[in-house]
Amino acid sequence: MGNTKTHVVPDTYKKRTDLRALIHTFVSSQALIPPLSIDELSDLSDRMIREHTLDPLMKGWMMVEINNRVWMDTVASVPYDKRILLLPKCLSNSSGCEAEIDELGLLCHRCKRCSIPDLQDKAESLGMMSLVAEGFTTVVGLVENRVVDVVIGVSCLDSLEKAFPLLINNAVPGLAIPLNMDGCKDTEVDYHYVSEMMSMRSTAELTLLDYNRLKSTLNEWFTADSLTRLLSPTSEQTSRVAIDWLGGDGKRWRPYLLAATYQALSRDTTLPEKIQRTAIAVECFHKASLVHDDIQDNDTERYGKQTVYSAYGVPVAINVGDLLLGEGYRLLASTENVELIKIASEAHLSLCRGQGMELEWSLSPSPLTMDFVLDIFCNKTVPAFDVSLIMGVVCAGDDPMLRNTLHAYSRALGIAYQLLDDIEDFKTDAPIELRPSSVLAALCEQSTDQAFIDSLLHTNNLKAYLSLPENKPLLQAAINRVEQMAEVYRKETLQALQDLSNVELKRLLFRVAKRILKQ
Repeated sequence: MGNTKTHVVPDTYKKRTDLRALIHTFVSSQALIPPLSIDELSDLSDRMIREHTLDPLMKGWMMVEINNRVWMDTVASVPYDKRILLLPKCLSNSSGCEAEIDELGLLCHRCKRCSIPDLQDKAESLGMMSLVAEGFTTVVGLVENRVVDVVIGVSCLDSLEKAFPLLINNAVPGLAIPLNMDGCKDTEVDYHYVSEMMSMRSTAELTLLDYNRLKSTLNEWFTADSLTRLLSPTSEQTSRVAIDWLGGDGKRWRPYLLAATYQALSRDTTLPEKIQRTAIAVECFHKASLVHDDIQDNDTERYGKQTVYSAYGVPVAINVGDLLLGEGYRLLASTENVELIKIASEAHLSLCRGQGMELEWSLSPSPLTMDFVLDIFCNKTVPAFDVSLIMGVVCAGDDPMLRNTLHAYSRALGIAYQLLDDIEDFKTDAPIELRPSSVLAALCEQSTDQAFIDSLLHTNNLKAYLSLPENKPLLQAAINRVEQMAEVYRKETLQALQDLSNVELKRLLFRVAKRILKQ
């Protein structure tokens, strides 16, 4: 919630009510769709403070209330039994409370010396769960596991400053209601406002996507039996190795993104076989590229196991990769959607061009520019996200405007991911192969010492060379620049979603960005 260390809550109920009404009018005029990023909430709060000459120290409170207003329609459309009320222990009467505390929180005796029992009784009458515990971390797991879909939480602004990013980055539908004062005991909240937020109910009912169920479905798709049924019915070595490699380890981000995007747009929870075939095809292309990459990069281990070429030799590995490419195109052809084949082939060509740029440079290293490295990222890394998302859109009926949005999202996400990955290489003791990277480009661009650049590009141990005392400051300056770039592209990733009108798709892409960029 910004860098402000001191937070101010409007000091009377009337002021808080008037400001909430003002925020309601403002949000309604902006046609905002949740979730919003921290940066968006900060900008909107700053704008309201300027336009209405409000106390800048109220920014944190206003960010929370703006976020509440944006989520209200979604919260109201979720059944009561899929909501949870989270209350802080500090609402209790410290001098007279006799409640015990266990691992789940405070066990209220309903003594009526504070507002906790009345709020819990209200929740129970509506069919909501309630919990008295500190921090929103407690309930994020309940949301992840679909025990509840919505969180209505009461907390002080100091606690919210820590918890708010957790809710935002996980795209948790919910309302965070600030206490009227800071402090660790005998606090107060606007009881009627909390009661009103709990009671909201819309005639339109929203069913949120079950991501865990989707992951289980994907795991079923990649069992040996399922793959044997859908792939070419042969049993020679190449096919056996291909099925084993395809159904083995890996995060399966690509099929997940494709199926989740389709579900968010179509609201179809059954996932027809055309989606299964398309998702498996996308993973075929990915696993084929890994087989070939491992040969080109001379990598002997992946996922903690031998690579295909290390286990079976180069000729067999090349053949396995080629077979997976063929299977991918065959599966797409079986969907009778030519557009899917076009998307896959364009991404295939882009990947080969990017890999070609990298291989050509590695054979004859020359001073790198950041533009050259970003071009490689756009050819090699960006399509990994873009293809799956666009195919999901096409399978759901297609939308050219949405394609443009997802292209922008994928480009920013792919670049941010690769920039962070380049930085991560320097945080371990593992040796680094000399290859085009953003850190190496930053080193080349910031130095005017030709002797340093020549040594940099021809050293046999890049990490050791950059660890020399005279080179450490140069490396740190390069990493700082790449970190700044990564932050710029992280913001661009979420900014690309500002005009997205589908709440579930927007939630999905927020969550994906959080996990990919490890926010």
